[in-house]
Amino acid sequence: MSILTVSVLGITAVLLAVQLKGKGSEYGTYIVMAAGLCLFFYAAGKLEVILKTLRTMESCIGISPVYLSALLKMAGITYIAEFASGICKDAGYGSLGTQIEIFAKLSILAVSMPILLALLETVKQFLA
Repeated sequence: MSILTVSVLGITAVLLAVQLKGKGSEYGTYIVMAAGLCLFFYAAGKLEVILKTLRTMESCIGISPVYLSALLKMAGITYIAEFASGICKDAGYGSLGTQIEIFAKLSILAVSMPILLALLETVKQFLA
């Protein structure tokens, strides 16, 4: 699937949702959620290319795999949280979407703590 196909799928889902809005708003939400899930799983399939590239970078640079895995976890948390938050907000539950975003930010902070500690340890060694 290319960006053109993804765009057409998204626009088609929105147009169908608008058409069904008069018959019941829940049907439009279901159509948008189904299209969103299709796009979500398609995007998740692209992770294989990203993982291969990260492994190549890891071997070339000699960087610790902990850092790259933390980076990948942060990107995954961000993507999933934005997806879930967007669906909640589109369905009219903006406060729940905001709570998902806050939880995601805290999760990213928790994942990044080992990296922050390693950075502080490096600074401490330079200053000593």
